[in-house]
Amino acid sequence: AFMGYVLPWGQMSFWGATVITNLLSAIPYIGTDLVEWIWGGFSVDKATLTRFFAFHFILPFIIAALAGVHLLFLHETGSNNPSGLSSDTDKIPFHPYYTIKDILGALILILTLSSLVLFSPDLLGDPDNYIPANP
Repeated sequence: AFMGYVLPWGQMSFWGATVITNLLSAIPYIGTDLVEWIWGGFSVDKATLTRFFAFHFILPFIIAALAGVHLLFLHETGSNNPSGLSSDTDKIPFHPYYTIKDILGALILILTLSSLVLFSPDLLGDPDNYIPANP
């Protein structure tokens, strides 16, 4: 959420990026170098915005790939039983039951978010973010 929070590049976005990235400077030895590397310079600027935009674009693909690998392993081996007992009698197949459940949940989430974005996009926005960033 933080990557998308910076993208409007208003006052709230600018100061949010400044404060949150400065938290990394508390890491001993590498903190200040890490902050300058994330910023792309000595302060939050256009280089920071392009880095956050690129990461905001790439991160969902990375998460989707990891989720796909996770589902592949889950489908192949099955999940662990927390009690450690072998309970093969109570298992139901992954497909079609969980596949349909996951697709239905994703569809409801996408429809809810799409209706929020299309019909009331400013509902969750902050008015200060309409003021252009003035670094």
